[in-house]
Amino acid sequence: MSSPTDHDSAPQPAPASLDATQRVAPSRTEPLVAAASAPIGGPLGEHAAVGRHWFWTPQRVGLALATLALMLCWFGKGSCIQQYTDESGQNQLDWRAGRPYVAMCYSDIVPLYSREQLDQPGTFPYRTSWVDNAGTANAQVRYMEYPVLTGYFQWANAKLTTIWKTVSDAGWLPGALPVAIYFNITAFWLSAAWLVTVWAVGRTAGRRPWDAALAAISPLVLVHAFTNFDAIATAFAATGLLAWARRKPVLAGVLLGLGAAAKLYPLFLLGPLFLLCLRAGKFRYWARTAATTLVIWLAVNLPIALVYNTGWREFFRLNGERPMDPDSVYNVISYFTGWTGFDGPLRPGQTPTWLNLVSGGLFLLCCAGIAYLALAAPVRPRVAQLSFLVVAAFLLTNKVWSPQYSLWLVPLAVLAIPRWRLLLGWMLVDALVWVPRMFFYLGVDHKGLPEDWFLGFVVVRDLAVVGLCVLVIREILRPERDKVRLSGDDDPAGGVLDGARDVFVLKPAKEPVPA
Repeated sequence: MSSPTDHDSAPQPAPASLDATQRVAPSRTEPLVAAASAPIGGPLGEHAAVGRHWFWTPQRVGLALATLALMLCWFGKGSCIQQYTDESGQNQLDWRAGRPYVAMCYSDIVPLYSREQLDQPGTFPYRTSWVDNAGTANAQVRYMEYPVLTGYFQWANAKLTTIWKTVSDAGWLPGALPVAIYFNITAFWLSAAWLVTVWAVGRTAGRRPWDAALAAISPLVLVHAFTNFDAIATAFAATGLLAWARRKPVLAGVLLGLGAAAKLYPLFLLGPLFLLCLRAGKFRYWARTAATTLVIWLAVNLPIALVYNTGWREFFRLNGERPMDPDSVYNVISYFTGWTGFDGPLRPGQTPTWLNLVSGGLFLLCCAGIAYLALAAPVRPRVAQLSFLVVAAFLLTNKVWSPQYSLWLVPLAVLAIPRWRLLLGWMLVDALVWVPRMFFYLGVDHKGLPEDWFLGFVVVRDLAVVGLCVLVIREILRPERDKVRLSGDDDPAGGVLDGARDVFVLKPAKEPVPA
């Protein structure tokens, strides 16, 4: 390793022919978009008046497309909030005959409404407890299992459901089962969160605002926008990156801190920012962001941790005790090899120590490799590139990859690898994993699919993500192939890093990187 140096490596390859104000038109640069534009006149002409329409800006087009995708997602999940009248004349949620799996409409939001005691009056997350498997040897006291901000979100929606139900009973609003009302209220706020995500991606993309359409129309949004509550975290993560891009490190810390209080993954973004700030000599900017992130996370968590400590620790306890997920790489290995070395079947309360060590160790090993890449690459990597690699490494090595976790990658992938065909191909493959997953859960006895089919799709999904990581690494090592830099930009999401000179590298270049 070399000592710190004032080496002035070239911050970017030579710009392409675009001037500083020109936008990238995907219909010119992406064959898929060019072909899709044929029914409306083909690719944008050289003399087209760009940016002059009074309303339909790229941002508004992206938000309109996202709204359409969210509507389709709601219709896809709507089958799971249908109701029927039972023999006693009571309205019930219609989950008969495996409807959530056959109709592929399953959403965690629906069962969590009653399982987390949100349908009961006077309950409060982290204070209210219940007993799973009561009366058995596996009985266990449980609390709200989500991070604090997500727990607040669920509780607030439950209270809004109670208000809606009261008003609807008075005849002023349409009525339905409380769980259906709860789902719709939750879906409304999750839709707003995803729209914020798309907006932030478009703002962060610089001269490539049309790339936000990839996040807007992602097949993963069609399937998983309402599968769980992850759109809240993506909104905070995306706006945190936007604040960093706008050179507002404190605001970035506020947003990342709130995101970490909703789902821990936005905290991972501090790692790439640290490495890039170290390389560029901008450590004090990172320190402000990191300190603010910690303060905000503590401000959200400390009141609950101090008052309801047992309930607050439930999220961490369950993550420690959780066995390997059906679509984790560890389950794939165990299933196809018959090896049970990942601690095998566990009883409630047992911790898969070996699995936790292997999972954590592999992630740290990947992070070490990413750190070396960040500090040794011929040109400083872009923020989105390293952020994508870190989050993808976490998902690939983690013992849990819940299907909605793939939403975490969407905004980062759009900013890191704006290659439309590749990204849409990966998103489609990842979204299609939902089909064999649902029919695997249905069970072979009920005309479902065997586990082999499901795990086969999981392997293809994992290979697709690995392929994207390889492409990102290749473009980091050969930045002249990076589409963002070919447009003439250095790092649109870089903020203070954009165009900055290196002050610390592991492999100082002896000559400028060729274009």
